[in-house]
Amino acid sequence: MRDAPRSPVDPGDDHPVAAAPQRRVDAWTVLRVLVCAFGLLSLAYWGYLTWPFPMPGVLFMVGAPLFAAVVWYLFRSPRSPIETDLVGRTIVEVALVIAAGATWISLGHPVVGLVFVVVAAVSGIVASRRETA
Repeated sequence: MRDAPRSPVDPGDDHPVAAAPQRRVDAWTVLRVLVCAFGLLSLAYWGYLTWPFPMPGVLFMVGAPLFAAVVWYLFRSPRSPIETDLVGRTIVEVALVIAAGATWISLGHPVVGLVFVVVAAVSGIVASRRETA
């Protein structure tokens, strides 16, 4: 039975294994992750401070960052299930950044909100340039 089909995992096969592409982790990638995490934490902090604690507070503390994360995943994520063009991805990202910056402005810390928006804009521009290059 030399002509019988063989399993692709049989020992002795010399099939080249494709190496997984190596992702670069540099300062811009770390900044990007920190900006996203700070944005989500800002929304949670806003829900905690702005709304009364028992019911609406917990809803907004969990719901606002969860909503932002789902919107980011659906329209902006590299693994997004919905195909979105560059303009759509930019609109979604700008809306999420402005929402997170506006939380700090509404809490009475406009400097934190404006610094966050500027840092997020710079990291977003760099990320967008890398994606389209």
